Amino acid sequence: MHKGSGDGLAPGHGRIGSRSVGTIAIVVAILSVLWTAAADAQSYRFTSVSVEGAERVQPGTILSYAGIARGETVSAGELNAAYGRILDSGLFETVEIVPQGSRLVIRVAEYPTVNRIAFEGNRRIDDEALAELVGSQPRRIFNPSQAEADVATIVEAYEAQGRLAARVTPRVIERSDNRVDLVFEIFEGDLVEIERIGFVGNKAFSDRRLRRVLETKQAGILRAFIQSDTLVADRIEFDKQLLRDFYLSRGYVDFRTTSVNAELAQERDGYFVTFNVQEGQRFAFGRLSVDSDLPEVNLPLFRNAIRTRPGQTYSPSRIDNDIARLERLAIEQGLDFVRVEPEVTRNDRELTLDIEYRLVRGPRIFVERIDIEGNTSTLDRVIRRQFRIAEGDPFNPREIRESAERIRALGLFADAEVEAREGSSPEQVIVDVDVEEQPTGSLTFGGTYSTSGGFGALIRFEERNFLGRGQRLGLEVSSGLDNRVYSLRFTEPALLDRDLTFDLALSFRETERFLASYDTAIGRFRPSINFPVTDNSRLSLRYTAEISDLSDLADDAGAIIEDEAARGELWDSSVGYTFSYDTRRTGLDPNAGVLLEFGQNFGGVGGDNTFIETTTRALARTRVLNEEVILRAEFEGGMLNYTTGGSRVTDRYFLGPARMRGFTLDGIGPRERDPATGVDEALGGNMYAVARFEAEFPLGLPEEYNIRGGVFYDIGSVWDLDQTNDDVIYDDFSVRQTVGLSIFWDTPVGPLRFNFSEPIAKRRHDETQAFDLTLSTRF
Repeated sequence: MHKGSGDGLAPGHGRIGSRSVGTIAIVVAILSVLWTAAADAQSYRFTSVSVEGAERVQPGTILSYAGIARGETVSAGELNAAYGRILDSGLFETVEIVPQGSRLVIRVAEYPTVNRIAFEGNRRIDDEALAELVGSQPRRIFNPSQAEADVATIVEAYEAQGRLAARVTPRVIERSDNRVDLVFEIFEGDLVEIERIGFVGNKAFSDRRLRRVLETKQAGILRAFIQSDTLVADRIEFDKQLLRDFYLSRGYVDFRTTSVNAELAQERDGYFVTFNVQEGQRFAFGRLSVDSDLPEVNLPLFRNAIRTRPGQTYSPSRIDNDIARLERLAIEQGLDFVRVEPEVTRNDRELTLDIEYRLVRGPRIFVERIDIEGNTSTLDRVIRRQFRIAEGDPFNPREIRESAERIRALGLFADAEVEAREGSSPEQVIVDVDVEEQPTGSLTFGGTYSTSGGFGALIRFEERNFLGRGQRLGLEVSSGLDNRVYSLRFTEPALLDRDLTFDLALSFRETERFLASYDTAIGRFRPSINFPVTDNSRLSLRYTAEISDLSDLADDAGAIIEDEAARGELWDSSVGYTFSYDTRRTGLDPNAGVLLEFGQNFGGVGGDNTFIETTTRALARTRVLNEEVILRAEFEGGMLNYTTGGSRVTDRYFLGPARMRGFTLDGIGPRERDPATGVDEALGGNMYAVARFEAEFPLGLPEEYNIRGGVFYDIGSVWDLDQTNDDVIYDDFSVRQTVGLSIFWDTPVGPLRFNFSEPIAKRRHDETQAFDLTLSTRF
């Protein structure tokens, strides 16, 4: 008699234990393996192979995919492999392999042919651009996998524009003769822009200053014109490098971007991007020295060539310039294969970096040849002249890198890559240059505006790679209410394949009673050459031929103007020079730069007048208060000294808003004025001097608006005439002064500047101008 519950199951009856389940699984697996082995072991031998269902694809092509020959013994596994190869060809929608005794039948159903490809719903990217992106092509076999890949490609294109909600649906429309139309239905969605860019960990520079460094921008009121306010991964990576370069050039050698976080707003309509940075300490240069184990090296000579000084803020560009200078000196001294290797010693206590430039003997490697590819329209010599080395010269890796930078700086190519590889022997290298051409011509229809001349029209044609020679050609026609300008300019940047710039300028300007009681016509022909003297200085030599005429005098013209007009058409012929020193060319100090210019023209090389004209200009700029405020100071002056002939109103200087704010073009300087006859004529002066001081600063507005403020102070005068009479006033040196406010607005169609001026020192009959707008726009 059994004890226990009546509805239970006794052990071993009615229940399968876990051990039994495992046993059954092992048995099934063994049987499966045996069955597969048996199937694979089954062999076939076909005396004939036929293909059914093929219309466009030749049976021989299908048999080549199958790889099964008549009379060949094949296994079931090989038949399965043949099936896979035919299906993987992407030509067939279905495939069947059917053994029928000694006959093998391969049945296929071909994919249709794409009749046409269409795009619907797209506005932001046109059909032509989308057609270049997709892999599916008309008159080719339709492949569903390729169509799905095309969908992903189109979506990526919209995401790159910031349209993260874009959706693409492929539609297949069947046509006759096994053809289909492939239609991509596109929902573009709205832009998902970057609403805010922030920084965490920055102490030396504000978020506002760092945002100006980035290529990525915040969305602002001009978001319809700005293409850099969307989130693009490649652009963010580029921004990280820009930040590092910015900090390195200011001495922060330990700077790094630890991470970049991009958070999508809850409404999915904008991104908040945060750069997490570590600035580290700011370092300066410590001790700088030159050393070498080479007996032929004159160490004192090389030490004197170093331009960097202890105490200056550390910058990699200063080291690069010193190395380039030392290596050039080595070549001048006949020291081939000498390389300069900087050794940096860090002093964390004093926050300095000691630099020792070691001159060492590099490997004896020569340049075998320079190969250039990708320049479909640009001549080889335009690229080759950017190299300071030629075939057969000692190989210098630094020179190759600098040559690559010079090629990119031409602005003629969308991309330029320069790499060196081993040549025909280990002692030789081949320099490969791969460039990608880009459009270099432009036709501009624009408008200009000035408060004195009103609105004007502008037509400009410019070609920066004329005939593929790297030459620049520009034609311009501008017309206002009372004046017209026609100009042509041609520039050869490398005359005789040297760093010698040839420039030819032709211009003709005419005015009709423009702020005056007479018409003028001035034609000018000016060829010039320009070449470097030192790293930061250049010298320009020129010849100028000019013809000028005063005509159609009004009844109220003054006596001086009448006398000058009576001289008729005059020719001036002169030679001249301009020497310039510009630290902005090297960019050693990212926050400051100085420009100094001095030039003279000597008239009397033919022509009707003999004169000497002297001009000078000095400009300095720096950033202060953590680079938030820009300070500018500028001085310029000129002097005309006629020994024969005498100056006319078309020769003399005028101070208008471009040179001194707060006054009209004819508002300052000598005037012929007779209230009794109504004469009031600005005459200009043989001498002028003006100094301008300006500060530009943020207004606290979001920087994506690109609006900044400024204050300025101008002081200057124009004076001196060759001919005077009792009605001439203000012929003496008399200082005028102006203070004012400025608003700077960087718009996508051009920079705007609004000046609100108030003269604080002027003469009674000066013509003032309280507001001035500088506008240059293209459309």
